[in-house]
Amino acid sequence: MRDKFLSLVVKLQNDASGATAIEYGLIAAGIAVVIITAISLAGGALTNTFTSISNAL
Repeated sequence: MRDKFLSLVVKLQNDASGATAIEYGLIAAGIAVVIITAISLAGGALTNTFTSISNAL
């Protein structure tokens, strides 16, 4: 009985698939935030640039 319990504990300690999925989810969310921020910042700058060019023409 004790050996079965110890083998189960060792098996659960070595299983990291749930933690890995959560880590990948957090990484994907972080990348999405960076992309959205970059697009928002670049979008405003591009709009201003094209407006300036349009007014100059």
